[in-house]
Amino acid sequence: MHYRARTEGRPRGDGGALPSKTADATAAVLSQVPGASLESVPLDLASQEAARAAGDLIAGRHSRIDIVIANAGVMALPQGRTPDGFETQLAVNHLGHWTLLARLMPGIVAAPAARIVTTTSIARLVGAPVDPADPHLDEGYEDWAAYGRSKLAALHLAIGLDRALRAAGLPARALAAHPGISHTDLQKRTVREGGGGTQGPFWERYAERRGMSPERGALSQLRAATDPRARGGSLYGPRWALAGDPVRRLLVRERGRSLDRAIARLWSVSESLTGETLDPSPQHQRA
Repeated sequence: MHYRARTEGRPRGDGGALPSKTADATAAVLSQVPGASLESVPLDLASQEAARAAGDLIAGRHSRIDIVIANAGVMALPQGRTPDGFETQLAVNHLGHWTLLARLMPGIVAAPAARIVTTTSIARLVGAPVDPADPHLDEGYEDWAAYGRSKLAALHLAIGLDRALRAAGLPARALAAHPGISHTDLQKRTVREGGGGTQGPFWERYAERRGMSPERGALSQLRAATDPRARGGSLYGPRWALAGDPVRRLLVRERGRSLDRAIARLWSVSESLTGETLDPSPQHQRA
């Protein structure tokens, strides 16, 4: 299945053509695996309605979901709000994935050993936990700080969800991964939309000249999703931080009571904003 931060065009099955990037990805897979069974579901992570609709559509078609890679995102955009009134980066990089996962959870817990992988960034190291008193950064917005906050939320989501899965006695595991610097449209979009300040053009040039290919950048997520030795609640990223083979990374900041408080606040804010409960316990799934 293929998900993007923003949809384009109309989904196949509604009489329209596949979005161009989805069509290219589909053609690439079929060229290497001609018999592959592929399915595309439209998803705009900036819209809670779209996230719920996509989750319900997938859950209705598939009773078991083995792997979810929450990959799509935006970086260092100027201050903005989604149609739901949420700060854009928090909405796309975290809250959209939260709602999608909540709707997919019955299929995830039904799988014999599911994996959920969230996508974080080294920018998490300059991010602060989500503040329940100011979740949309009304008291002072800075594009890189907002991005770091959303990517720290992605890591806390993986750690907190893995704890919940273990507490419920379920075999599914949640992990986080970061792609280093990869030459994708991420940096270009930041510059196109006027974000990132002087750092925006720098990282755009860096990704073009020294960034890994998208295929190399995806290896950390793929290892987290498929390596049988990968432990839940862990983080995978490039060996040299920005590039290199995918390895397990140390979680330096993420420990102790401060982590517990950050995860509890993230759950509280996310549930309050989205109206969705991310609870894998059998009791909740039967409710």
